[in-house]
Amino acid sequence: MNLFVKNISQLVTVASRGKTVKTGAEMRDLGIVADAGVLCKNGKIAWAGPMREWDGVLPPDVAELDASGTTVLPGFVDSHTHMLFAGSRERDFALRCAGATYAEIAREGGGILDTINHVRAAGKKALKRQTVRYMNGMMRSGTTTVEIKSGYGLDMDSEIKMLEAIVELAAEELMDVVPTFLGAHAVPPEYAGRKDEYITLLVEKIIPYVGRKKLARFCDVFCDEGFFDTADAERVLVAARSWGMQPKMHADELTAAGGAELAARLGAVSADHLEHITPEGIVALKEAGVVAGILPGVSFFLNHGYAPVRELIDRGVAVAIASDFNPGSCMSWSMPMMMTIACTQMRMTPEEAITAATLNGAASLGLSAEAGSIERGKKADLIVADIPDYRFLAYHFGTNHVRTTIKNGTILEF
Repeated sequence: MNLFVKNISQLVTVASRGKTVKTGAEMRDLGIVADAGVLCKNGKIAWAGPMREWDGVLPPDVAELDASGTTVLPGFVDSHTHMLFAGSRERDFALRCAGATYAEIAREGGGILDTINHVRAAGKKALKRQTVRYMNGMMRSGTTTVEIKSGYGLDMDSEIKMLEAIVELAAEELMDVVPTFLGAHAVPPEYAGRKDEYITLLVEKIIPYVGRKKLARFCDVFCDEGFFDTADAERVLVAARSWGMQPKMHADELTAAGGAELAARLGAVSADHLEHITPEGIVALKEAGVVAGILPGVSFFLNHGYAPVRELIDRGVAVAIASDFNPGSCMSWSMPMMMTIACTQMRMTPEEAITAATLNGAASLGLSAEAGSIERGKKADLIVADIPDYRFLAYHFGTNHVRTTIKNGTILEF
């Protein structure tokens, strides 16, 4: 679709000016243009700027959208989710609210094992059907690009089923979907006490199959105490890289386990969580150019500590915000809500939060050359929001301000 969005009261371009990511004070530069327009042609941005500079004559194949009184931003890039799953865990939530511990919930049959059992029992069509509902909700809320991990199957057949479903969704749906293999999410119950054997299965059988079939762009590992240590993570990620998958990591969420330092040494595209990152880990991420993926909804939902975002930004680390949408620790896909939490609890500015949810999110998926900002040649992924100013996104929380989501220049209908 060819589309001209005109009379925009406030256009938030998040202009990258040729850079793939923003760090430090750059994160507060949103490239705002007042009384603006955006021309979308063949799914890409052909022009963006002040209406007073627009002197083009629109051909008959270009539709017009009057955005008077609105703020227009790049579509959100949610760079860390586990949104393909089966079942739900509201029972766990209720038990936790009543004071139950993780171990107690697990003994009652809850926790990740519950989701694993549901995913293993579910057919691929059922997994896709539920995920499409979630994707539509995301797009209504302004997310136009999403990463989806496997990791709730934890056996060869179920992990492949999940990845095939994710790849099929990427081909079938308008939303951009990035698949990540997370076979090292936890040790499956049938391998209890035999972690090394499970890692051998991953390295010698599952990863080669995923690589040959090109089912994932990234490989992730949950590197933390009680899950996989740095030696385990390195073994998995090195094997995955040999099969064409770039490293990503769940790092230092529960303890300072050295995940950030390993992510830097392996050249991971991102290290996510980081609630317990050390000063040495921060330096390592900065020097290696690894994006720090922060997940405010998890800390909020589980009521535990937040990542030291102020220190990360002030030390020059690129920071991205993601939802970590999943059934256990963050049952929310709302990127504006994540921004609110980041601003109120993690001392980010609204400007930094927007950059983290757009351009830097794209960078953490290797996509910032095509998404995350409103610039000529990039995908025409736009949010038209019924707000007078970009700061309302984080300020007026708990409601959806998105009037229109535009994906590849197409106005989405729900």
